[in-house]
Amino acid sequence: MKQDTLKHVPVMLAEAVDALAVKPDGVYLDGTFGRGGHAREVLKRLGAGGRLLLLDRDPQAIAMARAEFGQDPRVQVRHGSFADLAEWDATEGGLDGVLLDIGVSSPQLDDPQRGFSFQADAPLDMRMDTTQGESAAEFLARASEEAIADVLYNYGEERMSRRIARWIVERRQDQPIRTTAELAELCARANPKREPGKHPATRTFQALRIAVNGELDALERGLAGAERRLKPGGRLVVISFHSLEDRIVKQFIRGRSQPPPARRGLPPPQHAPLTLRALGNARLPGDEEIEHNPRARSAVLRVAERLETAA
Repeated sequence: MKQDTLKHVPVMLAEAVDALAVKPDGVYLDGTFGRGGHAREVLKRLGAGGRLLLLDRDPQAIAMARAEFGQDPRVQVRHGSFADLAEWDATEGGLDGVLLDIGVSSPQLDDPQRGFSFQADAPLDMRMDTTQGESAAEFLARASEEAIADVLYNYGEERMSRRIARWIVERRQDQPIRTTAELAELCARANPKREPGKHPATRTFQALRIAVNGELDALERGLAGAERRLKPGGRLVVISFHSLEDRIVKQFIRGRSQPPPARRGLPPPQHAPLTLRALGNARLPGDEEIEHNPRARSAVLRVAERLETAA
């Protein structure tokens, strides 16, 4: 556990926690505990009357959270997805801030046995919650060629999605794809015109991970849950790492902070009461952080504040 902590560098740590505007007696939720980098910084700013709720889908992350923070009376820990944060009884009293650091964590990427990376040969798993659900290998063994191609194109923006899907289906007729190396090798052969500086399996691995974990649906549900549970003045802080995630966050905040555009010659359209106020534009990591932590280079941070609930 200690080794994982040292290897994991939280992205945009100061910016994210500053954006929460932590009050000493506030109630905050970290929906993606990971290895606790953001949580530790929030706890430094909480007083004895404050509370921090910790969620993560990864059993290893939750084991670490319980080991490190289980005796802190300010902390509650739950194994589960932030998609269901509004169903957690501990959030019913309202939250002063919600932090979501989306995507796969460095310890998950760096552990070959998790199957997230093609850098080492390992079982093709990719589940963030290893206690339930279908692995990537199981998905590839039963999904139709069309379904596989759709996943690769929609979640990985893979231009060779149909060719790769066809090769996968042809390959599994003789032998199922069970390991990361087998899939990476197939992608390399099916997609010889690789992008400069990018392994030909990169987009396929990203797409399968998103599909296996239902990440985009979880993000949409988690954002809606945060909106429901945030108190007036409470902050929503989200760090995303690719355009599909960031687009969802951007559209969610915009749709709840701006009225729909009026058409010329027509009365302003009716709309639901606005619930959020966007705080600034998207924020990016600085050059110094990217130099010390290259995985931060694609990070985008967005912040919104909960408005007074309309009567």
